[in-house]
Amino acid sequence: MTRDEPAERIRTDGGTAEGADEVALDPWGSSTIADYRKLFEEFGIEEFDDVLDEVPNPHYLMRRGVIFGHRDYRPVLEAMRDGDDFAVLSGFMPTGDPHIGHKLVFDEIIWHQQQGGDAYGLIADMEAHSARGISWDEINEHSRDYLLSLIALGFDTDEGELYRQSDNDRLQRLAFELGGKANYSEFQAIYGFDGETNISHMQSVVTQMADILYPQLDDPMPTVIPVGPDQDPHVRFARDLSERMRFFKVTEAFASFELDDTERPVVAAAYDARDEYAEDADMPRCGEAAEWLADANLDAEGILVADSVRDSAVTKLENAGMEPLRPRIRFFARQATDEAFEALIEEVEGEKRRYDQHIDAFDMDAGDAEELAREVEAHHGGYGFIAPSSTYHRFMTGLTGGKMSSSIPASHISLLDDPEDGYNKVKSATTGGRDTADEQRELGGEADKCPVYELYAYLLTGDDDEFAKKVYDECVGGERLCGGCKEEAATLMREFLEDHQEKREEAEELLDSLDIDLESERRGVAAEH
Repeated sequence: MTRDEPAERIRTDGGTAEGADEVALDPWGSSTIADYRKLFEEFGIEEFDDVLDEVPNPHYLMRRGVIFGHRDYRPVLEAMRDGDDFAVLSGFMPTGDPHIGHKLVFDEIIWHQQQGGDAYGLIADMEAHSARGISWDEINEHSRDYLLSLIALGFDTDEGELYRQSDNDRLQRLAFELGGKANYSEFQAIYGFDGETNISHMQSVVTQMADILYPQLDDPMPTVIPVGPDQDPHVRFARDLSERMRFFKVTEAFASFELDDTERPVVAAAYDARDEYAEDADMPRCGEAAEWLADANLDAEGILVADSVRDSAVTKLENAGMEPLRPRIRFFARQATDEAFEALIEEVEGEKRRYDQHIDAFDMDAGDAEELAREVEAHHGGYGFIAPSSTYHRFMTGLTGGKMSSSIPASHISLLDDPEDGYNKVKSATTGGRDTADEQRELGGEADKCPVYELYAYLLTGDDDEFAKKVYDECVGGERLCGGCKEEAATLMREFLEDHQEKREEAEELLDSLDIDLESERRGVAAEH
């Protein structure tokens, strides 16, 4: 199958796992989502299909809809296409063995690295200890296993960085600074923390915010964080903090007054319509714009806003009276040093006006203004962070039909499982088949509800879309019966585990040569929640 055949694209929804959650994103809770579509509506996650045609050499997880959503991924794509710097980072909480569900994230990190990105893989050991109460001895053991599998699957340690949260001093310093921009009410609202939540758990969250921004410490660049949708609260919080750390806020303005994000497109529409109402279209007045806006049919302009937003914009325009309505870029010096503010003013070319806490530039576009503000900030001791992007993958259904869980051995296949055990687990797996072979031939199987088909689509068919499509079509067409299908899948799984574990053995020496302390001497007790 090619990308020119979207109607035939393999979809891998896998159905809804039994006991799936309603849409509530909890980074430490259950790992199932009842309806992925609701994530687009409720949390602003965008459909990955909308950017798929822009992805060079898309990974099969993208082509098959396993990677189903993203948040602001286009800056990463633009950097990828243009040969500019970009980064990918994701972390792993070492609470048990790495399993085939984790391989989805391993694959995403490695694919982005192969496309030219700076790649980072981290062990979230502070989170494991504080949020899950995992002992440091267990963490040491599991950390090694995660890193070995990541390397065995193709992570290039010469070009990428691996680290543990607890041993990364630069990360800890960044976390401390980010903590100064966060407050307890946000922890309550985002994560449901309360008076019983231990401080180390809260500290681990700030450390995760630092993880997400860590690739930009030396050079601001677009960065993608591949995660499951349950981790989206971390991504949104990190995006907010990246903005709060900036020296300058860059917005579009039209007059001396300030507009919020909902009012800005309304006033922009009034400016664009100036020929309809202004005595001098080259110098429209705010009062004239207010009169037009009060009665304008904004729906016809494709602008859907609440009446309260229109009313507030009209009031601001009326109060400005005869002031000219004129587009400009506004730089706010939110926390810039005096030296940085003066440097920015010097660098702005063309017509500009200086005020106590901001400068208006009339001959710049928004993109150039953002880049200039970032360059000046970075040159004067700031971070200049670019808001991180993210991609979201579907959760694999457990082999037993519920959710895949590390605490339920039969539900998942560990990357450390004996190959024969992996074979046997697949042979015992629940399927989407009918009750009898005759019914299967007559009605076809339900591949979209079958954990075994997910194994093919997510892992066993690799990059071969034709193979994945053949399995799907034969199943739903009644040609493929569950016994033979599971035998083939079980054999492929055994072969995968044999190959992977050979590569893990080869990676042992390489991992030992890296500057990563996998024998931490930390001592601690399980945290109380």
